[in-house]
This record gives sequence, C-alpha cells and structure tokens, in this order.
Amino acid sequence: MKYLSFDKEQLVNLEYSLNREILSTNHSGGYFSSTIILCNTRKYHGLMVLPIKEFNGENHVLLSNVDETIIQHDHEFNLGIHRYPGIYQPRGHKYIIDFSYEPIPTLTYRVGGVILKKELLFVHNEEQFMIKYTLLDAHSPTKIRIKPFLAFRNVNMLSKANMWANTKYQTCANGVKYKLYTGFPYLHLQTSRKNEFIPSPDWYYNVEYMEEIKRGYDGHEDLFVPGFFELSIKKGESIVLSAATSEQSPTSLLRKFNAEIEKRPKKDSFCSSLKNSAKQFIIQKDKRNEIIAGFPWFGSWGRDSFISLPGLTLCLSDEKSFKAVMETLLHDLKQGLFPNTGNSSSQAFNSVDAPLWFFWTIQQYASYTKDAKTVWTEYGKKLKEVLNGFRNGLPFNIKMHDNCLIWAGEKGYALTWMDAIVHGKPVTPRIGYPVEINALWYNAIMFTIELATANNDKKFVKEWKPIANKVKESFNQTFWLPNEGYLADYVDEEGANSDIRPNQIFAVSLPYSPLSDEQMMSILNIVDHELYTPKGLRTLSPKHPYYKGRYEGDQSTRDSAYHQGTAWPWLLGHYVEAHFKLHGKSAISLAQRIVDSFEEDMNIYGISSVAEVYDGDPPQRPNGCISQAWSVAELIRIIKMIKQYSN
Repeated sequence: MKYLSFDKEQLVNLEYSLNREILSTNHSGGYFSSTIILCNTRKYHGLMVLPIKEFNGENHVLLSNVDETIIQHDHEFNLGIHRYPGIYQPRGHKYIIDFSYEPIPTLTYRVGGVILKKELLFVHNEEQFMIKYTLLDAHSPTKIRIKPFLAFRNVNMLSKANMWANTKYQTCANGVKYKLYTGFPYLHLQTSRKNEFIPSPDWYYNVEYMEEIKRGYDGHEDLFVPGFFELSIKKGESIVLSAATSEQSPTSLLRKFNAEIEKRPKKDSFCSSLKNSAKQFIIQKDKRNEIIAGFPWFGSWGRDSFISLPGLTLCLSDEKSFKAVMETLLHDLKQGLFPNTGNSSSQAFNSVDAPLWFFWTIQQYASYTKDAKTVWTEYGKKLKEVLNGFRNGLPFNIKMHDNCLIWAGEKGYALTWMDAIVHGKPVTPRIGYPVEINALWYNAIMFTIELATANNDKKFVKEWKPIANKVKESFNQTFWLPNEGYLADYVDEEGANSDIRPNQIFAVSLPYSPLSDEQMMSILNIVDHELYTPKGLRTLSPKHPYYKGRYEGDQSTRDSAYHQGTAWPWLLGHYVEAHFKLHGKSAISLAQRIVDSFEEDMNIYGISSVAEVYDGDPPQRPNGCISQAWSVAELIRIIKMIKQYSN
C-alpha cells in the first residue's frame, strides 16, 4: 500500500474529492494545481500557471483544464468535470477508479471495457506541462478526443467572454499555438503523435469555483475552448499532450516525460513528503532565488522567507540553497529594512520583524556551520547595518528609545506578522513596544556580540554590550506582568496590553532570552493551557471576548479571525523549542504527538503538504493556503529537534 493512499470507493464522492487538492511546481515560479479529480474549485487552480514577465512577474493561468472524451463504436464518454451554477457537467468523475500521487498525480478511468491512465507532470525549470495517456485495456477500436480550456488571465482575476480575444491559431508540429491577448507568450499545444485538430472556437460560460464563492469573491468564469484534438489509441499505447511556451519536438515528448518522472523525489513517507514540499517553495527566476510564502496565492515575503529558510534548507543539509536565497534577500536590504512583499520593481518595506528574523536565520546558519569566522566575514557587516538602522531610526516610526527597547508603528499600518487589515484598519495594530520585536531585538544584539567576541571585534562589543544589558532590564520592567505570570503582548502610551497571545513564546524559545527560567516556565504554562492545539498555537486565548474560533466566510470575516484565535502551525516550531529548552528530552513525546497529528493530514486538503492555518476551535480544520512555507519548514525543524534530543 502506498504511503499517500486514497479511498477508491470515495473518489466519486464529490465531498471527499473536492476537499483534496494537488500541487506541483516547476521551481521557476510556475505551478499546476487542482482537486484530485481535476475539477477546479478555485480561481487559482489551473494545469499551467506561470509568472509572466511582461505583467510584473505575476502568476497567470494559461491552461485552465483539459477534458478527454473516449470514443468507441460512435459512443462518446466525457471524462471531464466542471461545476456550473447548480450542476456538474460533464460528470466524468464517475468513471474514476483510482488516484495516486506518487511519483506524480495519476488518475485511472474505466469506461466499459476501456481502462485509461492519465498522468500529469510539470517539467522542472521549464514552462512545460504534460499529460501522458496510456490505454491499459480496450476490446475494440478506440479514439481519444482532447479538449483544452484556455484562460490567459491573472490568478487573482477571472476571464470573461469578450470580442477582443485573439481566437485565431497558428499551426506547429503536431499541434497549434494560441495567444489570446497581447503581452502573453504563445501556448503551444502539441501531441506526441499526429492528430486531427478540429477548430471549433467557443466560450464555456459560468464555470463556477465554489471555494471562491465561500471566500466571498466572484466565482464565475468564462473559458475559451479553441477546438479539440482527436486521434486513435491502441491498447498498451501512450500518447503525450504537451502545453508549453515554446515549440517542442513531438517525437521527444514521450522520452522527455519518462525522463522527468525519474527526477521526481519519492513521497513514500511523511519525511519524504515534507522534503518534496519544502523544495517546491524555493524558486529561481531572473537570477533571483526566492521562497514562495504559500501556494497557490502568495508570492515571496521577506518575513516568511527568513522564518522558513532554515527549515527548508539547513535542516535538509541544503546549504547551497540557503546561501542562494540569502544572497537575494541581502541584495534587497535598504537602510536596515528588508522588503516585506513585492518584487524587484515594486517593494513594500513595511515589516518591522523581517530584519530581526534575519539575525535568527543567520544564527541557525552559524549553528549549522559551527564556523563563527566565516559567518562574521560573510554577514557581519549586514548584521551591524540592521542594528544601527534600528538604533538610529527607520520609516514607520521604528526606533530604539532611551530605554533601548524598539518602538514601532504608525496609524493605519500593521508592521508585525499580525498584519490583517479590514476596511482599511489593522485588526491588531500593536503600535508601541511589541513583545516579540523586543525579544528578537535582544536576541539579535546578543548573537551579534557573540560573533564579534569570537572574531575579536572589541569595539563592537564595547559599544553594544551596555545596550544589551539595558534591553534586558527594560524588557522585564516593561513586559512582565507579575500578577498574571506572563508577558504583555505590547505596551503603548496607555500601558500594557494583557491579551494572551503567542507572540510571547519567542521570548522563551530564542537562543538569547532576557527572562529567568522561572518566568519562562510560567509563560509556557499559560501558552500550554490557553493557546496550544496539536495543529498550531491559537493567536488569541479562547477566553477573550474577541476570540474567533473559526476561520471562514468572506475576506473581512476571515481577516477578522486571522489573528484573533486562528491556529498557526508555524508557531509550533518555537513552542516545541521552548519545551526542549526548559524540559530537555522529556519534551520528545509532545513534539512527536505534534508531528503525528500532521501526518494524519497528509492526504487531505493540500496533499503531501501543510496548510497555512487551522481553526482555533476543535476539530481543527485546515484552511488558507494549501501549502505554506513556514508551516512545512517549522515541522521539519521539529523533526530535527526530536532527532537531536533523542541521541
């Protein structure tokens, strides 16, 4: 039995199949994603989604879907499935008898005496998607008709029928090529064998994406179908359909497909599935190495990149990728700040924590290499630059005050990771001294002092040691709530905010903490009882009147719950680290229970990956992005911790 197994009897059950999504990337920013029965439920779904340079590098759906029809004795059996308002048409999923995910997504259909296998593959580091059809069994002459559905639109938008789409095609070897709108590349649709292409251009109206409707968005799209390919297929024969931005050699398609399968890493265990997922987040394009924060709708985020990088690379002994991504991140550093979002031509420097997570990331690298000299040589100058930026003052009112703590924030902005904004207003603005920012600040100074000491930089140590001491003193005076036994979430002009949130866990988990063991034990006890779930730490205690236990509804409703109770898997990495720090080997059982709870979810929601968020209320349901970088990264780091403490 394969590790990632699915109930064959349930595949025809739409409630079962439509809640399981697949993802494959080409490591250059492109991906394909759908449900396991290939019925798209999101506007982000598509068989070929690519970043288009001419459109600011944003992702665009070129090929939305492909329908196949089996023809025998003039009888036609359509294997496709689409949802329209109130109906699914056609209902080809009823012919599915098997689905497997390893090594690549594969569906098997039975129509009478015909058994057809359909394998889907996105070529690594190229803009090419392929489907291989193999006729496993047939007792009479069989034809296959292949009908592509084209979108040519931004992933955040929807295509509508129009008069200006260029519906004319040009021929290429064993196929045709289309470019519906100016600025797009041509999409070459070719088969490995000669075919008959029947042009019958038409719009299919009101294809419905129910997940978008659930999320409060427009969920109806018109897709352009240019016609169809028709060709005979014999028992035991394989035919490949290729969709690519460049013309392919038809005779090499089958060989290329088989060679690409050999490159696919195994997904035959929990760890190998996580490793495969980790690799999908790291992309290389235009000489930049970046981490995609989450599929299918996030791009590269500075904060997420620093938090994810150690787990996605160093924990998998991939130092090369670590350094390549770090080089890109450092290239974007400006006056002590890293861009939070955007691309090289348009960046937003509105994250107060990304520069401080940079120190933690380098700290993990220093621990990995055990080479303080090289780390100081490579990164010492940048570490100093960020420290000086925070001390001297940065945009958004970010500055070290006389008490040596970091104050941050301006009205209308949310600068920490709790950055949801509803109707133009931050849900959790946290203007003032945020607790995790100052925990990260203390850790950053102390780590840099550690490196400077090892490299005999006495001037730096003399300059910053008094600041570190002051931070420790001020941190305790400002944040510690002695009657409650935990830390304020932030402190502003009006005083301490005593909401019980997970941000205080970093003051326990980080290598350098300004707190005593007794304080850390007390904090961990509060987090254990108020915030912990096996799927993530809740972002607010359920006892709080503003707590929201379900992450669902339209965007404003979801954003209102995003950091008001929703549980985040990535926080578990630091939660487990805090337990190991204070309890040693006895924390192994807790860490293993967490790992086991996620292993249970490997064949639901985002197959073979970890979701962005879970409901705060039990039973915790996965939600948000189907595959989130820091969720995967921190789970990998937890597994690494278990191994370290087990030895």
